[in-house]
Amino acid sequence: MTDAPQPAPRRRLPPWLRKTLPVSAHSAIVQRVLDGFELATVCHSAKCPNRAECFAEGTATFMILGEVCSRECTFCAVDSGRPQPPRPAEPQTVAEAVARLGLRHAVITSVTRDDLPDGGASHFARTILAVRSRCPQTTVEVLTPDFQGDLRALDCVLDAEPNVFNHNLETVRRLYPMARHQADYDRSLALLAHAAGSQGDHRWTKSGLMVGLGETDDELMGAVADLRRAGCDILTLGQYLRPTDQSLPVARFVEPAQFDAWRAEALAMGFSAVVAGPFVRSSYHAADAIERNGA
Repeated sequence: MTDAPQPAPRRRLPPWLRKTLPVSAHSAIVQRVLDGFELATVCHSAKCPNRAECFAEGTATFMILGEVCSRECTFCAVDSGRPQPPRPAEPQTVAEAVARLGLRHAVITSVTRDDLPDGGASHFARTILAVRSRCPQTTVEVLTPDFQGDLRALDCVLDAEPNVFNHNLETVRRLYPMARHQADYDRSLALLAHAAGSQGDHRWTKSGLMVGLGETDDELMGAVADLRRAGCDILTLGQYLRPTDQSLPVARFVEPAQFDAWRAEALAMGFSAVVAGPFVRSSYHAADAIERNGA
């Protein structure tokens, strides 16, 4: 009988990837609101290393459309399988949670829902409108899946007028078959280009990349250049950290100084804002990135 293959051992974290967990009364408040409204966050589902910090600052990233993804990206900790039907009251529930937390900037993401005819786009739109109605002074950022390239679904989201439209490219073209085998590099770029081309006076287009999956520096900056050509305004660059033993192993840990160099190079390409660093994730200090640049 052949033994099952064992996961690759975890690499020891370098000093710059070790955090002291903050202590704050805000953390308990955020958790009570989320629990009270039975809301999911990507902070928890994706095992984000910044969860304690963000909760301590009184914020969280809402994850709508359930906690089960219809895809199986090998870098992600979110459960995959057969999702449940969307909760009709969820848009209003998210809006009320935003109000209770007093958020000046609300970030809303979702699992991928290839099982739904519009990929969940109409649910995104209803959530944007609900937040804007309940909290008119709050800016709204959405981080969406690719809707399988359906531009009508994308337009449904854009017509609800989020202040920031985000769709993550995640990694370089060569690694897509390994890390995102159900996605497509060019399809994601086309989605971002469409969003950038249709943006109004107060909408920003945003995307993010992870490092440490096996990309070279040249491949990474090639992907950054592709995003700029697609019209992205805001870029995030962060270190990939293996969330589970079944996830892809980390190929390298990048020092903070290298992130600073990449940030300078990306800004020189014309991005309005670049947030880069080992702990950076899509929604990490998202409000600061747009407020500093006049959004």
